[in-house]
Amino acid sequence: MHRAVLRQAHSSSVPPQPVPPLLQTLQRYLTALEPLLPPDELEHTRRIVQKFGCPGGLGEKLQRELINRAKHSHNWISDWWVQWAYLECRQPLAVHSNPAISLPKRDFTDWRGQLVFASKLIAGVLDFKAQVDSGKLALEYMRGQPLCMELFPQLFSSCRIPGPKHDLVVHYGRPRRGPAHITVVRNYQFFQLDVYNSDGTPLTESQIHAQLLRIRSQSWKTDKEPMGILTSEHRHTWGQAYTRLLRDKINKESVRLIEKSIFTLCLDSPVMRISDENRMAAQILHGGGTYSNSGNRWFDKTLQFVVGEDGSWGLLYEHATAEGPPISTLLDHVLEYCKKPDRMRAPLVPLPMPKKLYFYINSEIKWDLEMAKQNLDILINDLDIKCFNFQCFGKEFVKQLKLSPNSFIQVAIQLAYYRVHSEVCAACDIASLRMFRGGRTDYIRSPTNQMLSFIRAFDDDAVSSLMGQGIDRHLLGLKLQAIEEGLSVPRIFMDTAYGLATHWKLRTGQVPTNTDSVMCFGPLVPDGYAVCYNPQQDHVHFSITAFNCCEETNAEKLALTLERSLRDLQELFQPTV
Repeated sequence: MHRAVLRQAHSSSVPPQPVPPLLQTLQRYLTALEPLLPPDELEHTRRIVQKFGCPGGLGEKLQRELINRAKHSHNWISDWWVQWAYLECRQPLAVHSNPAISLPKRDFTDWRGQLVFASKLIAGVLDFKAQVDSGKLALEYMRGQPLCMELFPQLFSSCRIPGPKHDLVVHYGRPRRGPAHITVVRNYQFFQLDVYNSDGTPLTESQIHAQLLRIRSQSWKTDKEPMGILTSEHRHTWGQAYTRLLRDKINKESVRLIEKSIFTLCLDSPVMRISDENRMAAQILHGGGTYSNSGNRWFDKTLQFVVGEDGSWGLLYEHATAEGPPISTLLDHVLEYCKKPDRMRAPLVPLPMPKKLYFYINSEIKWDLEMAKQNLDILINDLDIKCFNFQCFGKEFVKQLKLSPNSFIQVAIQLAYYRVHSEVCAACDIASLRMFRGGRTDYIRSPTNQMLSFIRAFDDDAVSSLMGQGIDRHLLGLKLQAIEEGLSVPRIFMDTAYGLATHWKLRTGQVPTNTDSVMCFGPLVPDGYAVCYNPQQDHVHFSITAFNCCEETNAEKLALTLERSLRDLQELFQPTV
């Protein structure tokens, strides 16, 4: 059977995402609230929940509509989720939304090595894209079940477009006759680089390298404005500036070429020579500020690969389109590709000069740029990043205890939070729903503050969420179904308990790669933290972010407490003699 047909057959075998039973979700919701609410408030909420879920009540009606929606849609929640969680969110994509992955440093220290590696990186991504386009990408499985592969083609030639009330995502990619160029940005200057020959074959590494040298020669530091910084703005503000920017024909052509490009490559200028994990993660995440490399980003772009002159490199991705697991598969492919020597002979054909993209900046756009610079620098200065490598043990030790490394680390994070703040809080880890057609993610909640029952409950909740039985997307679906029908928002969602249960003070995420990489993103709420972790065999990489404007949170303090909590848990399970 042809690989493309084989993959299509597998994709059709991925089942639709189920709508969980209403009473099950409501009971699990109350259980999740138990460690967060005092008894009198919990009882008040229990009465509201019981009324919502009673026979013949509003909950039953909305549940019937959701089940009907599931029968007549590709996925009953994913479109709603993307719209509600991402496209209607008005916060800047920089820091607040786009995750960054900082990968292990490469063995080069100057611009020559930067361009050689960048050439190989581009070739590796194009090689992966060829597998996706041809249907030859190996089908992925979890627990023996095939996974939905729909997100992979959407990674390329896609971009988020700002709007005044909500954004939209545009996909320009087609397996044949799709865009044939990438965007390269250096010293705030954008270039269109065609990456295919006239016969449709991808450029070889040496051809790409020759073109990158041409781009370097055309992009010496000038007084160019950092146009990319506009994309770091509050979405409403950027939406208005976007409309003004595109009134000019030259600007519109340049922006469209960026949006349609297969992906963006950011060739960053040197920064302070500190091989510091915090600085490297920050460079990928936001570019370091308006006087550093933030102008070398287009935050709306789905895929942005960043390569510095000091061997640092990584990936920044836009979350409305990309999720961690497909990004992991892409990165694993690129890393394997980078191990191979370049055996391809470059065809002896002249290549067209990469096209420089120009912008016409009037006084209005100049003002938009100045405001964007100020706001981004304020945001960057407000973000506290702490990365560290915990070296006492890794996932091998936890597996020997017959425990899940993910659950073990979640316990340590909760324990550390409790030790710092003397309370438990609403915490969410991400579960992939790719075992369902069109599935995206759900939250794994931290359901109890009793530590050993928590470690078991976390595993149980993780399995439930993976099986499409998580509560958060279901509750959101019930709320949005009511809104879609023109009903008042049900009282269960106006209750202060729901606000507390969805005020995620702990946003956690496991790095989706098998390498010594560090993932990083900002907290979901002003008084919260984001904790990313990457468990390897004998060590664990962590990154913690918090906002300086909140006096209660402190990334450094949580990091130190987390290290102590991990050692204490190790002592609990393996006492020293």
